[in-house]
Amino acid sequence: MPAHVHRSAAAVGTSAIWALTALLLLATLEKPILSLHPPWTTIFKGERVTLRCDGYHPLLLEVRPISTLWYLGHLLLPSHKKSIEVQTPGVYRCQTRGAPVSDPIHLSVSNDWLILQVPYAAVFEGEPLVMRCRGWHDKVVSKLHYYHDGQAVHYFHSSANYTVPQARSSDSGRYQCSGTMRIPVESAPMFSAKVAVTVQELFPAPVLRVLGGEEARGGLVVRCQTRPHPQKLDTPLQFAFYKYSRAVRRFDWGAEYTVPEPEADELASYWCEAATVTRSVRKRSPWLQLPWRGSALGSASTTTPAPQAAALAPGNKPPSFGKPSVSKSAPSVTSVPNTTSAGLPFPAGRAPTAGPPACAPPTPLDQSTRALKPDVGLLLREMHLLKGLLGRVALELKEPQAFPEHRETLETPTSRFAVRLGAPRTTTAES
Repeated sequence: MPAHVHRSAAAVGTSAIWALTALLLLATLEKPILSLHPPWTTIFKGERVTLRCDGYHPLLLEVRPISTLWYLGHLLLPSHKKSIEVQTPGVYRCQTRGAPVSDPIHLSVSNDWLILQVPYAAVFEGEPLVMRCRGWHDKVVSKLHYYHDGQAVHYFHSSANYTVPQARSSDSGRYQCSGTMRIPVESAPMFSAKVAVTVQELFPAPVLRVLGGEEARGGLVVRCQTRPHPQKLDTPLQFAFYKYSRAVRRFDWGAEYTVPEPEADELASYWCEAATVTRSVRKRSPWLQLPWRGSALGSASTTTPAPQAAALAPGNKPPSFGKPSVSKSAPSVTSVPNTTSAGLPFPAGRAPTAGPPACAPPTPLDQSTRALKPDVGLLLREMHLLKGLLGRVALELKEPQAFPEHRETLETPTSRFAVRLGAPRTTTAES
């Protein structure tokens, strides 16, 4: 067999070995999953719970069974079993050989009469949020209230769990419960410690984007972009597309939508919506104003960058723009010789002289520029004259005897009426 064939076979074998090693290494780098049974992070003093560490065990690389390492804070525990029972408060983690350390679980131990228990695992949007209020040694709690950020949200006559069927981000906050117990007679209302609860975002609000270049593959294509949380990557999402308030495509698995040609020639606004299959979580994107390909910008050369689509907030409604109508016929003009603009004839023998050459009508930009630059000098002179005139009028009204020559001309009906009111007439009775 030729030497180059041996070298090729050796290279192929080495590549296969490296590929297998890489796959095994990636598998060993997965975090183990730490779980708590029962699934409550707060327990009474003297109670015990079970911690279980589930992770990948690469048996091909290990001759002997893989042991599990347990940590309480930074302290290494002596146990190497897959599950352990604990009753000491603190932060627990586990680790299998060749894998990183697991996510932590914080265990709290209480000596109160009443505790509020919440799940140890993260609660995501759309999932049920369950919590329970427990009395010491499972005594029955009466007149039970649950509170969210200091506000009462539910009342039970006796012990019962409080459940939010489909949690939302607004359900995050600090929870507390209160109630009475018979020890041995009914006690006064007792309150548990407050517990913080965070509802994780299942996926962020989508963003509608226009695909360009090779992504579009002909036509105007928009994509509804979002991504589930790293812990929920297996959650399937569906997408719907809307033009203003009208649905142009109902919920489907495709995250892209091709705008039809007649609609692509109009300046229109679109938005999309992403949701789970059960519609327990639905989120919409901001408005996206699509570029108008029928405009002068759209008909420019391909070297000119396309106009950017404008995104508006979800609460703001976009303006409705249609294709402008262009009149192809020139406006009719009626010519009236030897007449003025008011329709009066010019004097005989004096025809109007030719005026200066017609100038192009000012553009809106020129008009706005002129409006922003008034004649400041003329404005100041007018204000000065107005100030002097007002001062003189005020002085004449206040001291009319100083201006006898103008008394008759400046006296107004209003001033006469004021004088009559100011100096009432007196009459003398004849005897």
